[in-house]
Amino acid sequence: MSGWNANDIPDQGGRLAVVTGANSGLGQVAARELARAGARVVLACRSEARGRDALDLLRGEVPGADAEVRRLDLGDLASVREFATALSGERVDLLLNNAGVMALPYGTTADGFETQFGVNHLGHFALTGLLLPALLAVPGARIVTVSSMTHVMANIDARDLNSEHRYRRWVAYARSKSANLLFTHELARRLAAHGSDVVAAAAHPGYAATNLQTAGPRAEGRRTAERMMRLGNRIVAQSAEAGALPLLYAATRPGVRPDAFIGPSFALWRGAPAPSWRAPWTLDDAMGERLWEASEELTGVTYDVPGVR
Repeated sequence: MSGWNANDIPDQGGRLAVVTGANSGLGQVAARELARAGARVVLACRSEARGRDALDLLRGEVPGADAEVRRLDLGDLASVREFATALSGERVDLLLNNAGVMALPYGTTADGFETQFGVNHLGHFALTGLLLPALLAVPGARIVTVSSMTHVMANIDARDLNSEHRYRRWVAYARSKSANLLFTHELARRLAAHGSDVVAAAAHPGYAATNLQTAGPRAEGRRTAERMMRLGNRIVAQSAEAGALPLLYAATRPGVRPDAFIGPSFALWRGAPAPSWRAPWTLDDAMGERLWEASEELTGVTYDVPGVR
């Protein structure tokens, strides 16, 4: 594949990168390449056992890598707070909000939120807010949140953020991914308004072969659907290595603009990283502010750092 690739990542020596969902798929690839470029990497994983397996693999591929595993369950706000507290006093140069779930049967998080909205958006909203003081202290720090091209299927429903009135798994997923983009838009707007040079951007992998596609069907025992997802991953999707490139581009390339949305260059699907089209509702200031206020209320995390209100 021509164009920007992992060999183009600038030297990351001296930087600390936190990567959520780093035990598999896009997060695993991103953590490996950031470590290869010299960053100290924190693999933030719900399962410490799978995280340790991923760390062993990373160290096998990148001898001498400076990396560690820390437990983070984005579906449990107590875990999010515990993770952030453990990082207190450390510089954080990059937060890569990558972890997510997709098209699961209806369920709720430990705090009672619909699982996809709770994990994909609220967990990362809380984590970002709790780590923001550390990020603000580092010149040129970045916050990159992973959305999806499927966000075009649905805007958020501000009257039913937790899908309590009607649940359709793919619509709920699309809404959570629109929420990721609205969050990035509003965060970038607030940071810029108060003169911060922290860059909040977003990225998506196109159609990349990971275990995300099969998790929902597997959870329900829908074997035919699971086989179809595996077939699509094998025949149509690009690799996780290629899918992670937009994330790495947004996280490391000099000159990435606040509120940028980076994805594959060909039809939102595959190819080298490039600026990506996004649905107009993800640039709606009023909706972004409504989501922000609701997210603060639901999580109890307020972005009360001076200058970022």
